[in-house]
Amino acid sequence: MVIPGERPFRFGVNMVLPGTRAEWVAKCRRVEEMGYHVLSVADHLGMAPPFPALVLAGEVTERVRLNTFVLNAPFYHPTLLARDVAGTDQFVSGRLELGLGAGYVKAEFEAAGMPFPSAGERVDHLERTVKELARLYADPAYAPQPAQPAGPPLMIGGRGDRVLALAAEHASVIAFNGMAKLRDGAPLALATADGLEERTRFVAERVGSREVEFNLLVQFVQITDDRLGTLRKLGERLELPAAELATVPTVLVGTVAEIAEQLRAHRDRFGISYYTVLEPNAEVLAPVVESLCSR
Repeated sequence: MVIPGERPFRFGVNMVLPGTRAEWVAKCRRVEEMGYHVLSVADHLGMAPPFPALVLAGEVTERVRLNTFVLNAPFYHPTLLARDVAGTDQFVSGRLELGLGAGYVKAEFEAAGMPFPSAGERVDHLERTVKELARLYADPAYAPQPAQPAGPPLMIGGRGDRVLALAAEHASVIAFNGMAKLRDGAPLALATADGLEERTRFVAERVGSREVEFNLLVQFVQITDDRLGTLRKLGERLELPAAELATVPTVLVGTVAEIAEQLRAHRDRFGISYYTVLEPNAEVLAPVVESLCSR
């Protein structure tokens, strides 16, 4: 792996709020204007459809990379997905990055009239999808061919052993969700710093010398001169002590300089250099992006 401190930062925005065409165009242009490197589209019911949204984003932007963050792989037949991915990559001039996950929201399967497979079955489908896309894109007779040879760079997101082992073998970007392991149906909780470090080490041991990038989805961002007071208030909501919350990588709180320092420390400890924020936090983190990635 590349030494974490040597890898430059990348920042992305995961678009989760639907809207009109005009609203979408304005938001995509604003993401690029703020200096973000990646514009992502989530794959959940009630949100923008990923591939049309990315094609439109590609039409109205020039530089920003375009990503699915992340596709619910069990919703897609691998052969049909390969066509949509290749066509989208062509339409956005090779700016596509493909994010895949095993899926986890039971209610969405039910709303789609689909059975909810076991966790193992969902990972099996994700693995078949990854291997089938690689097989098709390696075939020179396959059509449509993606704009990028062998297909767009692959991101795999998750936290379980099998998903992360699959990511370590195949993905260019490994996305950690920063959530703790819980029973099915239990409320989501933030992973501790030690918990995330265990996951990143699990992957690093399996990657070997292959060059990969570690991504983290940030849940909370607040620019403030009162870091401790803000952490205390947030800790009351999350039922976590402020001292513990201060070390959680999915929580970025403080001045611009303090948050920049947190991100440098996280890069050194966890090897994470690529951070994605949810759309409502894009404007909030923008000064930090500018500070760390001045163009």
